[in-house]
Amino acid sequence: MKFNIKKYGVGSLILILMFTASSCKKYLDEKDNSNFVKTNYFKTPAQAQTFVNGIYPQLHLFQNGDAYGEAPFITLELFSGHATSLGQSVNNGNVINQRTDAVNPGFEDVWKNSYNAIANANLALEQIPNVTMDDATKKKLLGEVYFLRAFFYYHLVRLYGDVPLITKSVTVDSPDLYPTRTDYKQVYDQVISDLLAAEASGLPASDPAGRVSLGAVRTLLASVYLTTAGYPMQKTANYALAAAEAQKVLDGTYTLFTDYAFLHDNAHKNQGELIFQGQYLVGVATNAITQLTVPFNLPVGAYGDHLGAMIPTNGFFTSYEAGDLRAQERQFYFSSYPQFGDPSKTIVFGEHCLYKFFHVESATGNGICDENWTFLRLPEAMLIYAEASNEVNGPTADAYAQVNAIRTRAHLVPLSGLSKDQFREAIWRERYHELAYENKAYFDIQRTHMIYNVANNTFGDAFSTANEQGVTMKQQYLLWPVPQREINTNKKLTQNTGW
Repeated sequence: MKFNIKKYGVGSLILILMFTASSCKKYLDEKDNSNFVKTNYFKTPAQAQTFVNGIYPQLHLFQNGDAYGEAPFITLELFSGHATSLGQSVNNGNVINQRTDAVNPGFEDVWKNSYNAIANANLALEQIPNVTMDDATKKKLLGEVYFLRAFFYYHLVRLYGDVPLITKSVTVDSPDLYPTRTDYKQVYDQVISDLLAAEASGLPASDPAGRVSLGAVRTLLASVYLTTAGYPMQKTANYALAAAEAQKVLDGTYTLFTDYAFLHDNAHKNQGELIFQGQYLVGVATNAITQLTVPFNLPVGAYGDHLGAMIPTNGFFTSYEAGDLRAQERQFYFSSYPQFGDPSKTIVFGEHCLYKFFHVESATGNGICDENWTFLRLPEAMLIYAEASNEVNGPTADAYAQVNAIRTRAHLVPLSGLSKDQFREAIWRERYHELAYENKAYFDIQRTHMIYNVANNTFGDAFSTANEQGVTMKQQYLLWPVPQREINTNKKLTQNTGW
């Protein structure tokens, strides 16, 4: 059955009590047109399905932003040091130069939207078991919700460290209305528990309509195990678990695309190597991914604004190996394009922008972008397997095969004959180049405490090696600050070190 994306909008109508007072005030001030209360909902399978559908729109949280070129997916890349921002954003400039503060709106957006999604997930997990419906369908719905709750907590714990762990719905007299922060290890335990529950729930191996699949669960769980094997937890036994979970995704269900353009067009959404995406559709939900990443103020596409808010540094672009297909024109990057309105003229940018996110359909059409945002794709699972298995057994033929499949597609010679340490760095480089600007680099810095030194194509200590913009990461920036508005509202919350 095709997933009806039009039902996604239901989530915005289902108003439930969130744990921040600011959200409570907004809730009380607004007229509730949904007529939703626990006693008159969750009565039928259709209601349960609709409620779960309503959680999915919260996956848009990283694309939420404003006209100044700000959005959390951009903030994550600016922290990692391989992008500049030509947008009119003071906040973006402050992130690049590591002088931002806890009132940056992106920090609040991610926190608030994640907890909104978690609140809905908690309610669904409590109520759906009581709905009379087919057991297999019920298990599948619960599996989707377990995954979604894990997804949001996984991002929260990596971004903010100790965060409130709330696993039950919240009422006005609940002790979790104003929660304290929970040790990050307990949050990771909950994430893993939720993903294991999702893995056992009978989800399909893949889902071409964009719902949660077994492939998404296993890839995310492999990522969690890889992360917890690194800093700050350093639970190295989890490398073996990461390799085992990632290997389950390499069974042929997902396949590498033969054309990089398929990563960002409408025809190939939720297919091929795309394991899990945030869904967009004109008329339902759209975004500004392309107009945020085209060159500043140049007529490249039918957009009202060309914001240049995330532009790769030239240092990073030139770090690709000679002959790498990904660095060739209109593969992952582009430096020129026909002028919108007069294609006989060519606009030369003077820099390399992200063709990886260029949405041809909207650029050549009406300027309304409904490109999906990719959270998980096959190359990440392949590289997780290679890295984790290397930590356990050193370079193996199977690990080489995964990395070299990615390199072969990029027209690069296969790797061979490397030591364990050399292979580790080769995998890290492949992560940077293949998963470039997909919100992976910042989290890699967190878990390895190393940064990619593009000048000499090696990795250096994250806190003593300057990036290509001359900025050396402060340890404070391994975590985002708890949003100041949340601390002002909830006096039980404490701030992260240095903020």
